[in-house]
Amino acid sequence: MDKILDTRKIDKLEKLLDEVSSIVLTCHVRPDGDAIGSTLGWMHVLESLGKSVAVVIPDNAPRSLSFLPGFDRMAVFTRHEEYCEMLFRNADLVICCDFNQPSRLDRMQSLLDLAECPKVLVDHHVDPAPFADIIFSFPDMSSTCELSFRILADLGLYTEMTTEAATCILTGMITDTKNFTVNCKSPDIYEILQRLLEKGCDKNRIVRLSLLEKSYGALMLEAYAISNKMEVLPEYHGSIICLNKEECERFHYEKGDTEGLVNRPTEIRGITFSFFLREDSDCIKVSARSVMDFPVNLICKEIFGGGGHVMAAGAEFHGSLEECRKLLLDAIPKYSQYLKGRTEKLDYFNT
Repeated sequence: MDKILDTRKIDKLEKLLDEVSSIVLTCHVRPDGDAIGSTLGWMHVLESLGKSVAVVIPDNAPRSLSFLPGFDRMAVFTRHEEYCEMLFRNADLVICCDFNQPSRLDRMQSLLDLAECPKVLVDHHVDPAPFADIIFSFPDMSSTCELSFRILADLGLYTEMTTEAATCILTGMITDTKNFTVNCKSPDIYEILQRLLEKGCDKNRIVRLSLLEKSYGALMLEAYAISNKMEVLPEYHGSIICLNKEECERFHYEKGDTEGLVNRPTEIRGITFSFFLREDSDCIKVSARSVMDFPVNLICKEIFGGGGHVMAAGAEFHGSLEECRKLLLDAIPKYSQYLKGRTEKLDYFNT
């Protein structure tokens, strides 16, 4: 495995970990497998060193991740604000996983801003804000969990990694790479997979529980969205799916039920990008995916003020679902220049 981390930062983090006793780990709002996997992975390793560790997340994590060791120990800010405030206030160190801007904590940002202890950022998104004392930022890396493994290995803590820690880290890698089918440019990722399997991870179980299994309602909602709400834009090799609150409630929507839906249109031969717009309680949640390096992150940033990776991005829009859809449809022609050389014949017929 290539040595790509700054040894000065590793030494600084090692010294910091020797000095502190109470650590808070946190991640972005609406956490996914990489966010939860990285925070819980760090938690298990740091506890093996005798540290007092708490994972504090801005809101509930998807039920599909409930199999992860330590899932039920996480403190959820939207449910226990005073307790989470106390944890941040008493922390000697805060480790921030899988987000590049403090605003990604949503209402919990104030806790991070007020924390007087040192902060460490571990992330793989572009343009990290300089809010942490030590910043590990690698946008080309497959996941924050891969980066976390590399940091822990360079700290000499691979031997301290239990099956529980390895399971959490591997889950984040699997979910962010769609089971090692995207964002896997470096062959190192397969060596890391081997090292995690050596720790006793059950990869098949992780894939089944985190990526494949759905509730009946979630499966029916996905079927409805694809058959009734998917709009194909043949001239732009793209797709848009919009779901309002009433439609989600009709299928007894629970957090995480639409995870992966944005990827489904990209399975159509010739589709280069896909957008999924879901009406939430206070905003429109925008998710975007693409293939062949079509820059959906640029669209999310310029149109909605969001961001992400070239082929996986997102944003929030404060307005109606139809306003969001129209804004996106009006903007897409501007980005058709990026389609050149990136498309194949579209396998589509208008029914």
